[in-house]
Amino acid sequence: MDRSIQIDTFNRFTQVSRETIRSLNHYENILIKANQSLNLIGNSTINQIWIRHFLDSAQVIDLIEKNDKSLIDIGSGAGFPGLVLAILAKDRKIPIAINLIEKSPKKANFLKKIITELKLNVQVFNLDIFEKENKFIEDVVVARAFKPLKIILELMHTKVKNFKKFFIFLGKTGQTELLQASKSWNIKYKQSMSITSDDSIIIEINKLKKK
Repeated sequence: MDRSIQIDTFNRFTQVSRETIRSLNHYENILIKANQSLNLIGNSTINQIWIRHFLDSAQVIDLIEKNDKSLIDIGSGAGFPGLVLAILAKDRKIPIAINLIEKSPKKANFLKKIITELKLNVQVFNLDIFEKENKFIEDVVVARAFKPLKIILELMHTKVKNFKKFFIFLGKTGQTELLQASKSWNIKYKQSMSITSDDSIIIEINKLKKK
């Protein structure tokens, strides 16, 4: 898909300002340059950043409410979805504090560069969330292209307390993963189809308890 058509498609779904489009353009330029050494995104998606990454990440912005105080992105990598949500939250004047968890120091530095240049209300934690001492209290949690569902659920159960909403982006194995997870967990969730991929879903978990 032509880049200009991608941007038009992104804007049709998100209705953001010109300033926000400029911010995303800047993000895209830094990402493409950094990707040469950091492998932040697959080379096959370089020419599809606005749809495969920006729009895909943006899908949950309408589900974030103005009284949600904090959001954590687990395994943020190139900043998807956390940084994109931060940019859209700024555009919509949603005063949510966003935290990114990234294990790689080089990727964490990349995230900090974007945050500084775009003046975002975001903190980066360069750490391994699986370490025992790491625990978080957040309203909203997001995870995209991080770990298999069974690992993410166990992580949530032990590391994140009192969450209100937990969004997980699942690919073509998502339904199978959910079926397997339901054998070990009582999960209260909502499910929606991805607007960027016919074989992907997004689930919003509201309650999670071991059986």
